[in-house]
Amino acid sequence: AEMGRTLVELFYDVVSPYSWLGFEVLCRYQHIWNIDLRLRPAFLGGIMQATGNKPPAMLPKRGEYMLKDIKRMAKYYQVPVKISEGDFQRIFGTSTLGAMRFITAMDMTQPGYLEPLSREFWIRFWSQVSILCSRLPDPFSVARQAGLSSELTQKLLEMISSPAVKNRLRETTEEAIKYGAFGMPAVVAHFHGEPHLFFGSDRLELLGSVIGE
Repeated sequence: AEMGRTLVELFYDVVSPYSWLGFEVLCRYQHIWNIDLRLRPAFLGGIMQATGNKPPAMLPKRGEYMLKDIKRMAKYYQVPVKISEGDFQRIFGTSTLGAMRFITAMDMTQPGYLEPLSREFWIRFWSQVSILCSRLPDPFSVARQAGLSSELTQKLLEMISSPAVKNRLRETTEEAIKYGAFGMPAVVAHFHGEPHLFFGSDRLELLGSVIGE
């Protein structure tokens, strides 16, 4: 982190709508708060497996609540999350490993594109649900929307299956677990030489308070 700026790491996976909310708020506040925001693409499936966590919507009552909650949060934070009952099942049946490896390859190649690229994946997953029909977004159209050249996209796609990218994603996921993450988004603020973990997109006021913002 730059002198006097608090390093804030955001561990996220594009399968998580709450991660999208947290991502958008932190992307806005990085220009207001004295923070150095570092986006850390990780794999939610790996975190769930390692910690024995289950998708919250598997509990029917909680699933009902989440539908309302995400709609309210989306309206409040002005993030275009669109969600209906069938979406949870559809999304849980889809692995984002490929998408998160693609985003990781971008992080390793041109991290400046990380924010727009991640946002485009969320838009495909959680905003343009109708065009999805239960398949993963096509990386080429997502990348084009994010402003990437087809050459760069091709290069990233070739990197996806490389040990370097697989290991980087695994290491980032393990790092999140080491900080105590059990779900996403996991936000880690490094303040006064200590990491402070905040889970979820509804703890950002608390994060601000802890770091003196």
